[in-house]
Amino acid sequence: MTAIGDVKRRRIDELAARAGQVPEGEGGVSLTRSAFRRLRRDPVAIAGAVIVVVFLLVAAFAPWLAPRDPLAQTLLSEIRPGYIPGSREGFPLGVDNLGRDVLSRLIVGSRQSLLIGVVSTLLGAVVGMAIGVLAGALGGWVDSVVMRFVDILLSIPGLLMAISISVLLGQNQYSLVIAIAVTQVPVFARLLRGSMLSQRNSDYALAARALGVRRGRIVFGHVLPNSLSPVIVQATLSLATAIIEAAALSFLGLGDPDLGRPEWGAMLANAQQFLGVRPELAIYPALCIIVVALGFTLLGESLREALDPKFRR
Repeated sequence: MTAIGDVKRRRIDELAARAGQVPEGEGGVSLTRSAFRRLRRDPVAIAGAVIVVVFLLVAAFAPWLAPRDPLAQTLLSEIRPGYIPGSREGFPLGVDNLGRDVLSRLIVGSRQSLLIGVVSTLLGAVVGMAIGVLAGALGGWVDSVVMRFVDILLSIPGLLMAISISVLLGQNQYSLVIAIAVTQVPVFARLLRGSMLSQRNSDYALAARALGVRRGRIVFGHVLPNSLSPVIVQATLSLATAIIEAAALSFLGLGDPDLGRPEWGAMLANAQQFLGVRPELAIYPALCIIVVALGFTLLGESLREALDPKFRR
């Protein structure tokens, strides 16, 4: 019996290696380890990860990386109507309309984008997952009522909802975080609810119920952990959306009321009136927003493909 079992095990390992899930000659591995191996071979995932890591490092060490004080109006005396100093020694990207170093403001402004993006995504994910667990675990009329509420939220364009909430709560960072988080809630709720419904009817859940295991233990001990993979992927993608929405709200004047504090969206809005003089003042923050959002998107899409069995090779 042992020999037969070894033959079957080797046959399964050979099929897995042929499908590209594990290297030839190695045994089976976990889903996480298998996904990490595929990510290491994916140039798109590597590019996204490099962008994200650089962004995180810049945001974390911004006060030490910034060459100058982002609030200091160093070259204010040289600014004249129709003229803003460009790149020069000590100011690689030039200065803005108030004589402040653009490079320092871009570096320090990354902290605002990271803080708003991470906090709003975490808040939206926690609330959305709570709603998703409630609907996916209980089902029945609770599922119907909760999901109709989620459908109403999904029917409203995200940016329009964020603008409305920001206007109602007032112009401050807390309202900005809450506004972006509310737009993320229905996405996480619907995703986790659908994943839990598919897991709830799986063989291991049916077997656990047949053995008399309590519903709470099945849901939180087995169904929920096995349903989190798509939620983790969505959180990575939602970070890109949150950064873009935060910049959009700041561009519309609904972000941080302190206009002197560096923030990419506010810098982009302030540069609109100087496009004819120095268009670079709008190009630099726009490129930062695009590149960072692209990095999170590339990493999230690669992670989704790595965790999805349909994409395994």
